[in-house]
Amino acid sequence: MSPGCRSLSRTFFSLSYPRRCTWRSLTSKAALCSSASAVSPTPPPLSPTPPPPSTALYGHCLLFTGQRASAPRRSPPPRLPPARRFSRSACPPGPMELKEVLQVLEQLAPLSLAESWDNVGLLVEPSESRPVKTVLLTNDLTDAVMDEAEAMSCDLVVSYHPPLFRPIKRLVQRDWKQKLVIRALEARMAIFSPHTSWDSVKGGVNDWLVGGLGSGQVSVLSQAAGAASQSHKLEFTVTSAEELHGVMEELKACGSESTLQHSANRPDNGGVHVSVTCSDSALTPSVQTLLRHNAASHSLSILKLEKPPLPGHGQGRLIALDQPVTVATAVQKMKSHLGLSHLRLALGSGRTPESSVCTAAVCAGSGASVLNGVTADLYITGEMSHHEVLDAAAAGTSVILSDHSNSERGFLAVFREKLAVRLPDSVTVAVSKADRDPLEVV
Repeated sequence: MSPGCRSLSRTFFSLSYPRRCTWRSLTSKAALCSSASAVSPTPPPLSPTPPPPSTALYGHCLLFTGQRASAPRRSPPPRLPPARRFSRSACPPGPMELKEVLQVLEQLAPLSLAESWDNVGLLVEPSESRPVKTVLLTNDLTDAVMDEAEAMSCDLVVSYHPPLFRPIKRLVQRDWKQKLVIRALEARMAIFSPHTSWDSVKGGVNDWLVGGLGSGQVSVLSQAAGAASQSHKLEFTVTSAEELHGVMEELKACGSESTLQHSANRPDNGGVHVSVTCSDSALTPSVQTLLRHNAASHSLSILKLEKPPLPGHGQGRLIALDQPVTVATAVQKMKSHLGLSHLRLALGSGRTPESSVCTAAVCAGSGASVLNGVTADLYITGEMSHHEVLDAAAAGTSVILSDHSNSERGFLAVFREKLAVRLPDSVTVAVSKADRDPLEVV
């Protein structure tokens, strides 16, 4: 996760979508939601592609069923459809085509969950792709990892961090990342990066990271939202069924199929009340059409339909531990979980190594932008700046830092098992042995 790239809110919010405003003053305020779920040290299964059961898509209209996330251990919150169960015996024999492997990766962690600033998905695709027999998982694609990939005749490298992030204007040998791309193309090797989609997905990097502290109630710090085909609802009144027919014909002529979704009712006091849903692109022409009709223009109101939240998915995690631990114990637990001999610790103001930790907030990678302002006894992330650590400590929150990629790399072994059972026996899935954090304690 790159520092300074996230502008994420941490407010826990209720599950309500529409908000009314007049057409003269369109404003919107993002609704936020948190969902808690019981989590054990073993990460829960990864979830498949949205949409969640709290929404349903019919044609071009988004219908809200009104389901609401409830408290954990009482009645579970709305969940995504259960993941398909795969076994090697159910997989077709022989190697798989690249597009088939990409479909499996999408099922495990939909790219729609990635942050808008991120560069995820298939980054390098050879012009003459070959059947995928070997997949190499790595946290970073470096020269050493590429040497390893070439030695094993790798067909697909899944690099958690995208080796291509900023736009490039040329492929030359002077830049080390461009050299890696050239080598991949020459070896007919594809490169795929999931990055923040792995961070966000339920059962992903952040759930794995928080599991190192033990069991407890886990909630998402910055809730992910699903996609909505319709973004606005227009409500207005016309004087008769004849006028309604004329208005709808004009809306159809706007060229957006979304304006075809409407409902109407006639109250006792006369007139016909109409509700039309439309997309962002159809909003302006639809409003301009309605303003040409006297009754509709005077009664027009616009509702902003917020994107439905995806419970359990999003950036960062907050855990309320079932059994509180001391700061010193939390350090030892995270050393064991991350496979490290050393961590960096900043004690919060007034805290000692024997102070109790009841709550902890975690974010893999550079987590300051997600953790900032979260109330917790302990922060766990890869890296924070000097002043960000000072701010947290002054607020009484202790901080554990592992270095950036050390907070992420251990998830590769977990993901290897998830991926391997969804691919045939003929496809080898390996975790890089050359991949490591560039910093070490000396």
